[in-house]
Amino acid sequence: MRPVPDDDFPADPYPGAVPPFSFVHLDDVQIGGHSHPLTFDVCWRVGGAGGAELDLWLAGHGAPPLAARVPLLSYGSNRNPSKITWLRRSLGLTGPVVVLRARTEDLAAVWASGFRARDGQRTSVLGAAPGAIEEHAVWLATPEQVAVLDRCEGRDDRYRLARLGTGAVHTDDGLRIEAPWCYLGLSAIRRPLLVGGSPVRCADLDQAAAFALDGVPAPDDGLSATTVRGAPDPDEWPSAVFVYGTLQPGHRAWPLLAEHAVGQPRRATVAGQVWDTGFGYPALVPDGSSRAPGWVVTVRDPLSALDHLDRYEGSEYRRIRVAAAPDHGPRIACWTYAWAADDGQLTVLPRGWTG
Repeated sequence: MRPVPDDDFPADPYPGAVPPFSFVHLDDVQIGGHSHPLTFDVCWRVGGAGGAELDLWLAGHGAPPLAARVPLLSYGSNRNPSKITWLRRSLGLTGPVVVLRARTEDLAAVWASGFRARDGQRTSVLGAAPGAIEEHAVWLATPEQVAVLDRCEGRDDRYRLARLGTGAVHTDDGLRIEAPWCYLGLSAIRRPLLVGGSPVRCADLDQAAAFALDGVPAPDDGLSATTVRGAPDPDEWPSAVFVYGTLQPGHRAWPLLAEHAVGQPRRATVAGQVWDTGFGYPALVPDGSSRAPGWVVTVRDPLSALDHLDRYEGSEYRRIRVAAAPDHGPRIACWTYAWAADDGQLTVLPRGWTG
């Protein structure tokens, strides 16, 4: 699939036209802003089936991988490619911008009580909406890109940056995004507008009609969310680890992880195969033709847990994000450790290996 120019997705009227696909956005001095469609098989790929793996493509553009980005729910104009180019040229946004289509449940974009200063259009905010299902997007954003959005959104003035605890968010690949970052209304003009006592969903009314609405600001957005202080750290998400070797429950290194665990470990699989390193511990090699069994373990403080696990795993492994499929329930994002050393020494695990 060819790149799609910004002109196909005008920014006006707010919130702008939204691509019907996940994409990674670039700006080029020769051709301007454009979006590369993304597809998913075992991993995200640029440009359709058989295209480059997104992480490799990002590396080729000198950009951080997906594991160095945070999921940021976008429900307004930040899903619009022309707006992204405006962020580049007006506020200094740099690097590829990864935007995944997402389905939300029990959440809705609703019209806010105030207007944008730069063009006078009514803006939107997120609100609780039991039973609602909507299509929005998730930026996989670097901390530097979040800093640009902070300036655009007027963080701690018009909007607050928070971890969302209400509703459910699933990206196009079926992955549930637990507690995404999100900009929520803070000032009175960024609270939901109540007309006849109820908020008005953006999906039900366009900008022209919304501009003429008459109502009052809601007391709040009805959401459960924790305000974020400072810059987001990519290691804060997700709060689960997939283990397949010595860190499994009952195996010799389990106590190292157990002190950080909350709840019960769950059996799950990820795309890949587990091999024998010859040193008494196994190695995961991700691939699309096999499923590697193991356990998903939720941790209370990812930053602390990963600091300990990184030191334990050492330089022979690299920490990556994967989608784990539990025996029951939706696919979830997890950290895991994949083999990073020479794979020429790997062999099939001996029968009866227990770690």
